[in-house]
Amino acid sequence: MKTCYPIILTEMDEGGYLVYVPDMQINTTGSDISNALEMAKDAIELCGVGYEDEKLPIPQPSELSAVKTKKGELLLAVNVDFEAYRRMLDNRSVKKNCTLPSWMNERAEKAGLNFSAALQRAIREELGIEGNAN
Repeated sequence: MKTCYPIILTEMDEGGYLVYVPDMQINTTGSDISNALEMAKDAIELCGVGYEDEKLPIPQPSELSAVKTKKGELLLAVNVDFEAYRRMLDNRSVKKNCTLPSWMNERAEKAGLNFSAALQRAIREELGIEGNAN
């Protein structure tokens, strides 16, 4: 689900920005405004998929006009995509243990075979998956 959440930035005395996401009651920080926006996006998307994993509804974003700020705070909005974030998380590598005959292992190692790549190619072929599709 793509949507846009309001965030509040507060410049910190030691430099950088404190980021508050009122709809999710979470904080993060960024070294500058650009980094703060990036960190906010990541924090919101991570929190959102956490809600989904717990079978809880993701909080709806507030309208910018409904968010109250104090003097010196900067109100911005961050675009997020929970589905894309989950796909990115699910594309992580997992370690699998497999067995093969000793002679095959020796020949493959001598040939400098990348076992992970070979296994991935074989599984794609077995499943009829083209390219790197998930």
